[in-house]
Amino acid sequence: MSEEPRTPHAAHPRHAAPHAPVLLEAAEAPARGGVTLIIPTFNEAGNITELLDRLAASLTTSLPAGPPYSVLFVDDSTDDTPEVIEKAAPGCPFPVAVLHRETADGGLGGAVVEGIKRAAGDWVVVMDADLQHPPHLVPELIGEGERTGADLVVASRYLPGGSRAGLAGGYRVAVSRGATWLAKGLFPRALRGISDPMSGFFAIRRSAVTAEALRPLGYKILLELAVRPQLPLGGAPSRPARTAEVPFVFQERHAGESKSTAREGMRFLAHLAALRSATPLARMIGFGLVGLSGFVPNLLALWLLTRAGMHYLPAEIAANQAGVLWNFALIEGLLFRDRRRHRHWADRLGRFALLANADLLLRLPLIGLFVARFGLPVLPATALALVTTFVLRFAATEALVYLPRRRPRRGPRRPRTPRTARTTKS
Repeated sequence: MSEEPRTPHAAHPRHAAPHAPVLLEAAEAPARGGVTLIIPTFNEAGNITELLDRLAASLTTSLPAGPPYSVLFVDDSTDDTPEVIEKAAPGCPFPVAVLHRETADGGLGGAVVEGIKRAAGDWVVVMDADLQHPPHLVPELIGEGERTGADLVVASRYLPGGSRAGLAGGYRVAVSRGATWLAKGLFPRALRGISDPMSGFFAIRRSAVTAEALRPLGYKILLELAVRPQLPLGGAPSRPARTAEVPFVFQERHAGESKSTAREGMRFLAHLAALRSATPLARMIGFGLVGLSGFVPNLLALWLLTRAGMHYLPAEIAANQAGVLWNFALIEGLLFRDRRRHRHWADRLGRFALLANADLLLRLPLIGLFVARFGLPVLPATALALVTTFVLRFAATEALVYLPRRRPRRGPRRPRTPRTARTTKS
C-alpha cells in the first residue's frame, strides 16, 4: 500500500469526528488501495446502526497502516432503511452513502452490480447487512488478497475454522449444501479452489470485474463473478485469474427476517441454467435436450385428442403445437433469458412457432433427397434429416428470435453519484 498513513480516531469509533459529507466520486483520483464496501439492503432498518458500529470498530483499527474505506448501501427497501442510514452516517469515521433504487432490477445481484459500477479504489467487498457476515473479517479479506496476489477472496463456511452455524434449521443447511454441490458439479473448472460458491461475503479487485458484462439473477452474485466470462478493457474474455479463501463462521441474523424463499431458489436454478448455457455450444446442447423433452407433452396431447375422437391427422398438428409451447417456455426461461427484452413475447412466440412448424415441412423433402439422390436407407436418411433441421432450427432461432439488439455506439455515461448521508433514487 502506498497511501499516506492516517491519524487514528478516538477510542470508540462512533464518537469519532464525523466524516464530512462528500461525493463518493471525488474530483481527485481515488487513493490507491482504497476499498469500497457494497452492502445491498432490503428492509434492514433494524441492523444498520449495529452494522456501522461494528464496521467502524473493525476498520478503524487498520486505518493507520491500512487502506481507506468507504461504504455504499444499495437499497431496495420499502421501510425506513435509507433514513436510518442517513441518520447514522455522520457519526462514522469513513464515508457512507446510500443509493436507493426505485425498481429492484436483478434482485440482490443487480444491487451489487450497481454498486460495482460506482466503486472507486482497488478493492470491492460485498457483504450482507444482517450481520451474518462478521464485519471484523473485512480487513482480513483484503489482507489475504494483497498477500497472495489473488483477484477474488471468498469468505468460506467450509474451510477448517469456518462454520454454517447461523443457518436456521436442517432444511436450510441441506438446501445450502445441495446448491453448493450442484454449482460445483456444473462448473468444476471455474469453481476450482472455491469451497463455498454460495457465499455472499467476498472481496474482488475492481480491475478484475467488468460490471457491464454481468447478468445477475437473484442473490448468488459470487457465482456470476466467478463463472461468467467478462470482457476487461483491451483484453480477451476472462474470469478472476487467482482466488483465495478465508474461513468464517456464519452468524445468526441480528434483526429482521431472512429473504431466502422458494422463489429465490427457483431463480437460483434459472441462474445456473443461464450460466451453463452461456456459450453457443452449450446452448445448442440445451436446445436439443429441450427439444427431446418436448416429445412428452406432444405425445400426451396426441393421446388426449385422439381419445376424445379427433382424427389422427389434425390431432398430430394440434399436438405438435403443445410441444412447441413447451419448448418455447423452457428455451425462454433457461437458454435465452438475457435476450428477451428487445422483442415482445408474442413476436418471439410467433417466430419460434413458425420455425418449429417449418421444420416439419423441410424434413420430408430432405428425407426424399437423401433417399433418392444419395441412396440412403430410410432410417439413416430420417436421422440425418433430423440432425440437419435441428442445426438449422437452432441457428435460425438464435438469429431470428433472440438476436441481441444492436445499439449505436455512444460515449460512456457518467453514473449518477450517490451522496453521503443522502438518499439518491435510481
